[in-house]
Amino acid sequence: MSLTDLLEELEAAKDPKKAGPMEAYMRHQFSFLGVAAPERNKLYKKYFPEAKKTKIIDWDFVDTCWEKEYREYQYVAANYLKAMQSYLKDSDLPKLEQLVVTKSWWDTVDILDRVVGSLVYEKQELEKIILQWSLSDNIWLRRVAIDHQLLRKEKTNVQLMEKILLHNLNQTEFFINKAIGWALRDYSKTNPAWVACFIEKNKERMAELSIKEATSTSSMIEKRIRYLKKVAHLCYNRLYLKNFKEK
Repeated sequence: MSLTDLLEELEAAKDPKKAGPMEAYMRHQFSFLGVAAPERNKLYKKYFPEAKKTKIIDWDFVDTCWEKEYREYQYVAANYLKAMQSYLKDSDLPKLEQLVVTKSWWDTVDILDRVVGSLVYEKQELEKIILQWSLSDNIWLRRVAIDHQLLRKEKTNVQLMEKILLHNLNQTEFFINKAIGWALRDYSKTNPAWVACFIEKNKERMAELSIKEATSTSSMIEKRIRYLKKVAHLCYNRLYLKNFKEK
């Protein structure tokens, strides 16, 4: 059972009826086989555990997938790297960079950002390169730099995050401003005071989208609290009326 077999199964599972809507969802930037995420995930679960036993990343396989026409092959490669991220070496960062800037769109970039993040976390000497990415002319390298620490929680390098965010304020690019909001929202779950302070200090240079995304979690919490208060108030009233009638 090899990775080549995975690609053959993927090809065999193609469904032209699903391909059209999938292409439309990605604004017709890529051709699709029509293999949806649930079917792809089954293939990952079937083949990736065996691949992990090798403890060696097959970059020829990754390159082959990236060169193929249909978008599902890039999904396979990106998720393969995610499964194999424990075996990345610092010398692999240029290879990841090439993937980020080739056939770029949010769908693959938002998988690769976590792969890059896992490598940089283990090899902190690479942080200086990520800082360079945050100033790149390529918006996808910037996006990866902004979001590569997602879900780090207490392990977030806050100084690095702040530098990267400051490098990307005063932007009009949707995908950059969205990423800024995501990074701040994610870290607000760990340190809401820091995020609130950052927004307060920099709100004049932040896009409305970034602020909206960054504060959406707190807004949801506030709505939930208001809802629970209403429920508690109704329950209290009903209990009061019940006791009053019994008297």
